[in-house]
Amino acid sequence: MRILLCTVLFLLVSLSAAYADKTSAVQSIYITDDYIDVKSTVEGVPQSLHIPKSSLLFDIVGNYDDTRTLVSLSIQKKPELQNTYQKVAVTKYSHDAVFIYPSFTQAAYEHGGFYDYYRKECDDKCLTVKIPDRVNGFQSSSITGAWILKLLNYSYVKDQDVDQNPDILLQYHKVIVLHNEYVTKKEFDAITRHPNVVFLYPNALYAQVSTNYDNNTITLVKGHGYPDPTIRNGFGWNDDNSQYEYDITCNTWNVYQSGNYSMLNCYPEFALLHDVLLLDTIHDQNPSHFSDDIIHWSKNPRDQKYTGTLLHDYQIQASHIPQWVHTCADLLESNKISQDDFSNMLQYLYQKSMLE
Repeated sequence: MRILLCTVLFLLVSLSAAYADKTSAVQSIYITDDYIDVKSTVEGVPQSLHIPKSSLLFDIVGNYDDTRTLVSLSIQKKPELQNTYQKVAVTKYSHDAVFIYPSFTQAAYEHGGFYDYYRKECDDKCLTVKIPDRVNGFQSSSITGAWILKLLNYSYVKDQDVDQNPDILLQYHKVIVLHNEYVTKKEFDAITRHPNVVFLYPNALYAQVSTNYDNNTITLVKGHGYPDPTIRNGFGWNDDNSQYEYDITCNTWNVYQSGNYSMLNCYPEFALLHDVLLLDTIHDQNPSHFSDDIIHWSKNPRDQKYTGTLLHDYQIQASHIPQWVHTCADLLESNKISQDDFSNMLQYLYQKSMLE
């Protein structure tokens, strides 16, 4: 009965911004006056999204060539959402947080790169590629996430910056890793030894590359089935969460703790365009504490301290949570509902004066 009550509440308050269609096999983005349609195939896995533009937190403008082929996207702030941006942005030029742009991964996915080798379209000469001199990636290099974080004043460095100066990350309180799938051993060590790392994208730190700055190239060393097809993670990294790479809907996203890391259980490239709670969670000093606070409240539902802390996480000024919400919290912890579902449910209860 309680599970049914949770489900009914989610149906009442949830607005789905996107859905998955696993039949698509064409990589493309279509922008209309009302929607953004995304169809892509990532390593053989087809994915599709249909996002209403009215739900977006940013203006998306397509840039086309002479044949009307989409070559890039421009992401801009909406003037009417300045108050929202202030809540989820960091102080400009601060050392609160930094994200690492995956320039090595951008290089690996470009034409004539690693994926042409994986597809047996060229020999091992494609395992050495030029490091790009500008940020110009696509979904594979988390370009949307990078630009959104940049718009929200997050500092950034590139893979090569960390490889050449690993201690650069120690200047920042929090390090945000995007889809940095290909990294050097020095970069891997610099990231994994930092005390506060948020892995915003799954499948990071998956394969090892070496660098040659004399000719500005990277070369695949180990991982992703190379040089032995049985090798997956090139570092033998136990916290690898690549199993979440193919969920681009993020309908049941959750930030969980793995060792010293906060990790997201989906690929948020497009969810970042419309999910303010996700942006707020990233902004938090310890993103995985949301999950910890839910667990603490679930174990101590009558303890006012844990109740107040949980409600504060969702910016609700109240002092009571009905005990049956415990069932909804269990659904969240088992990834059967999303953080958005849980947040919307609490907001709905607050609006109906059920959290007084």
